[in-house]
Formats: sequence, structure tokens, C-alpha cells
Amino acid sequence: MTATAPRPRPSRTGRPSPAGRPSPIRRPSPIRRPFAAVALLTALFSLVSGLLLAGAGPAAAHAALTGSDPQDGAVVATAPKEVTLTFSEAIAVGDGSIRVLDPSSKRADTGVEPKDLSDGSTVRYGVELLPGLPDGTYTVAWQAISADSHPISGAFTFSIGAPSETTVALPSEEVGGGAVGTVYGIARYIAYAGFILLVGGAAFVLGCWPRGATARPMQRLVVRGWITLTAATLAMLLLRNPYTGSGKFADAFDLDGLQAVLDTKPGAALVSRLLLLGAAALFIAVLFGTYARREDAVEKRDLTFGLAVGGGVVAAGIAATWAMSEHASTGIQAGIAMPVDVLHLLAVAAWLGGLVSLLVALYRTPDIGSEAVRRFSRVAFASVLVLAATGIYQSWRQVGSWSALTGTRYGQLLIVKVALIALLLAVAWFSRRWTGRLTDAGTASGTSVTSVPSESSVTSEGAAETVETADDVAPERAAQLARQRAALTATKKKRIRDADAERSGLRRSVLAEAAIAVVLLAVTTLLTSTEPGRTEEEAKGASTAATASAASGPVNLSMPFDTGGRNGKGTVRIDIDPGRSGANELHVWIDGSDGKPMDVPELKVALTLEAQEIGPLPVAPDRLAEGHWSASNVQIPMAGEWKVDVTVRTSDIDQVTIDKTVKIG
Repeated sequence: MTATAPRPRPSRTGRPSPAGRPSPIRRPSPIRRPFAAVALLTALFSLVSGLLLAGAGPAAAHAALTGSDPQDGAVVATAPKEVTLTFSEAIAVGDGSIRVLDPSSKRADTGVEPKDLSDGSTVRYGVELLPGLPDGTYTVAWQAISADSHPISGAFTFSIGAPSETTVALPSEEVGGGAVGTVYGIARYIAYAGFILLVGGAAFVLGCWPRGATARPMQRLVVRGWITLTAATLAMLLLRNPYTGSGKFADAFDLDGLQAVLDTKPGAALVSRLLLLGAAALFIAVLFGTYARREDAVEKRDLTFGLAVGGGVVAAGIAATWAMSEHASTGIQAGIAMPVDVLHLLAVAAWLGGLVSLLVALYRTPDIGSEAVRRFSRVAFASVLVLAATGIYQSWRQVGSWSALTGTRYGQLLIVKVALIALLLAVAWFSRRWTGRLTDAGTASGTSVTSVPSESSVTSEGAAETVETADDVAPERAAQLARQRAALTATKKKRIRDADAERSGLRRSVLAEAAIAVVLLAVTTLLTSTEPGRTEEEAKGASTAATASAASGPVNLSMPFDTGGRNGKGTVRIDIDPGRSGANELHVWIDGSDGKPMDVPELKVALTLEAQEIGPLPVAPDRLAEGHWSASNVQIPMAGEWKVDVTVRTSDIDQVTIDKTVKIG
């Protein structure tokens, strides 16, 4: 049999093509809408993230300094043996976490690791001071890691004897801030987004649309989620050392620093996440390989069960790496909060990740049917119920009071999150209506909503009615014809899909849901790096109590004097303990101009409460030692602003009276 030359076929312009050459059939242009939608969501996420980060500043302190001994700004008569700091929750400290610097910026502490002086729920650490410290102003600088993985730092001063000038220069930038802090925060956002795409996309394919395992857009979505989460986790692991320490990118590759990170709870969580992502890669390979090719219904059902159990364990393990190292791992009821947090994260991933998967399926694949949409609707409803239950518990645990809900940054962000969820549910209601219409349309017609004419009936306008078969042409020509038929089939499917009003309405509502979900994800991620409202309220309460305690605690005074005579200059130091109404102990020390104890012939003290016209109440202290006088059972009738008058006589004719007003009680 001799091969016959193919007949000229009409081109799209109506003119015949040269004999033996295929007609220039154009391939369908790439779908632009999904790319525009993705670009819109990305821009929206970047905008919201930027606005939130711009107002966030450096990493918020989740453990707060609630007290110290000596207190900030205190003037003590003698050098204390140690300095102690009290925090609102557990912290991790190391060598150099608490440093005490003298006025010349030299270390005034022994340089050893801080001692853990915690007792029950009170978290306290202390460092010993060197003996024989001179008078002057000392600076206490501290830096630690909060139990929920965030770095905290601060500084305050106290004085021995009397305040003095100090040359201590502390860093102006808080730990966890700067460029490293910004990049670390972005990596946290990306990690959450990757987790949602990975877990939500895989759950959507496995539970809602099994045929989606063969769809390239769905495969790319899940794989990209895995790559995103893996890359973000690696970045966080490398940046952890500079983020909590120096703030320099170069220290990301410091092996000693990396080893120190691996010994911490956040470092162990990040490494565990990487190991679990290795198991997730195997799950993805089976889902889009063996599972996608399986045809036997029984075998596929068994494989579905195995993948669901194995994938659920891996997903829960990855979620637990956040729960074990952040908010849920510290504070009240941590044993309950961590599994609740895991459920919360899984529900978020199933809902938002499934939402993105549905959006991709509606825009990029013409084959998804109404049954898959109905299944996702049920999954989303169950996820919302889980989110509501776990969210209420988390809100109570992290906020604890109405004042914290409205008066703290965490509470205000939580209000924004609740409002976004309410808006998302409202839009989801419209999506459910479109889903019902989609189902009704498919049922009424008696065909699938995605049914298309058979491939043999698909021809282009002006194309010949007869199509050559592989038996009539050479293999190269047959392959070309097959590609042409596939292109025509895809074009026909797209035309039918775009003409489906129910499907178009569902696409628009799901796109709106995804846009709101992007903003919700940004707010949720920011919540994880914001000090919980309950902790902030407790820290404020402790700070107020400490201030009140300081006001009603021991009174320390230091007053210089000059009687005008020979050796008439010196300093009077007074302690009134406990510094409140009732009986008090009063001690007076006099130091000469050379700083040594100084005896004087006469010393008098008087107390006056001018606002109530009480006093002067004379106090006659007894000499205990050279330069030291004391009086017991000094009665102070009420709290208030008391003026303390001290009369010092250094000779028969040289005498001076000095005074200072202090708050007592």
C-alpha cells in the first residue's frame, strides 16, 4: 500500500495549508486568571504583613521583669552581696545573661552563671557581686530567652552611697530586633503559610478529591508547601543564634552558636520539624505516585486509610513543634494547652489550606466536580467547630480578663482575628449557596457539572469534519495530531467551564475567602510573637505592686553638708526601716570629705508632715560606733510626704541644718 499524501486542511484564516504540512492550530493561551489571583493574594499578604510588622517593633517580651533587688533607681547605704531579678514566667539564662557594671563600665559581678533562686511560681535569678565595691551608680544589664522562645533584654541602675556619673553604654537596639529580627519574623510567617499549604492541600486531595492526586496543579501546590516550610525552618534554625544574641547575619554560620541553639527547646523543635518533613516527603511521594496510579477500588481504599493515619501523625507532629516551643508550652495549664494548640493548627490548615486548594482546582483544573466541593464544605464546617472550641480556650488562657482583651496589644489583635473569622464565615456562607446551586445544576441535567463532549467530537471552527488517524500518517504526524486534539479538548473544557455561571460564582466567592484568609494568617502569625494579654497584665500588676512596695519600703537618704568650719564637710546617710506608719528603726551614718566615718559633737533629727501640720517630731539617736547613730521605735503617725531635718554640729560654733522631703508609707 502506498501512502497517500495528506489533504490540505483549512487554516484558521480560511486559506488551505500547503500539502503535507499541518495547519497552524494555536494552542490555548495560558490561563491568566489564576496567576492574577495568586499575585493579588501575595501582594495582599505582603501589605498586611508589612503594616503589622511596622507597628510591632522588636520581638515582644513574653516574660517580663517584674522586680529586682536593689530596685531600679534605688540608693543603698552599703553594697549588696548580690543582685536578684524576678520575672513573670520561666526564662533560659546562661553565662553573661545578667551583668553588673560599675561606673567605669567594668564588671562588678563575679562573672559566673546566674543562680536560680526560683521558689514555686516565683521566677528569680541572682548574681553575686564582688566584695568592697566603691560608692557610685551601677548598671544591671540582662538578656535571656523566654519560655516561649522569644528573646528578652533590659537594663536598670542603682547606686551605692550616692549617685554618680557612669560611662556604661548599652546597646540602643533591643535583642531580637534589627534586620535579623525582621528576616526571622518573615521566616515565621512563611513557615506557617507552608504548613497550611502542605497539610491542607494533602488533606484536600486525600479526603475531598482523590482524583486530584493526578492533577499537576494540586501536586505543585502541595510540593511547594513542603519546600516553603522546609526552607523557612532551615532559615529559622540558622538565624536563631544571631536572633537571640548578636543580631549579626555572619553569626548564622557560627558552629558553636548553632550547637548552643540545638541544646535549647526552640532549636530541638526546629530540628524535629526538619526530621518530620523528611517523613512528609515520603508521604507526598506515595500520595502522588502509588496512590494516584492505583485503580483497584479495594486497594485504593486501604491505601487511603494508611495515608490518612500516617499523614495525620506526621501533620500532628509538625504542629507539635510549634506547640512545644511557643505560647502553649508556658503559662497556666500547659499540659492541656499544647494538645489543644495542635488541634487548632490542624484545623487552620484543613480549612485555609483546603480553601486555597479548592481555589487552585476551580481555576486550574476543569475536572473537579460538585461532590468534591460538598466534601470540602463538610470538612470546613468541622474545622470551624474545632477552631471555635480551641480558640475560646486559648483566648481565655492567653487573655484572662476583659481589661486585657481591650487594653493590651495581644487582646486587640485577637479582636481583629475574631472579626476576620466572622467575615470569612459570612463569605463562606455564600460559597455554600453556590455549592448547592452547583450540585443542583449537575443533578438536574443528569450529568456531571464538568462533563464535556467526547474527544472525537471536538473540532475547531472551520476544521475538517474528518480527522486523520494514526494508521494513515507517520508516527511524527500522529503525535502532532494527538497534541492538537488535546489542545482542542482543553480549549473546549475551558470554554464550558467559564460558561458555567455556578462555577464562576463559586470561584469568585472562594477567591474572596482566600483573600480574607491571607489577612487572617498574617494576624494569627503576629499573635504568636506578641506578649499574651494575661502575662502583660500580670507584669503590670507586679510592677505596680513593686512601685507601691518601693514607696512604702525602707527609706534611704543621702545629704551632703558643710558647717563652714575646719573639717566641716561631709555626707549624712539615713535609713528609715520599714519606712511606713508606725514604729520604725532609724540609722544615721556620717562620712567625712575623705569618705571615712566621721564623729561629730552633736546630731539631731526631726520629722515634719507639713501637709497635716504634724511636727517637728524630734528624734534623739544614740551613738553606736564611730560615725554611726541609731534610734529605735521611731513613731511615724501617718503616711505622707515627710520632711527630714538633720542638724549637724562639728565644733562649738560650726553647725548646719539640712533637710530633704521623702514619701513614707
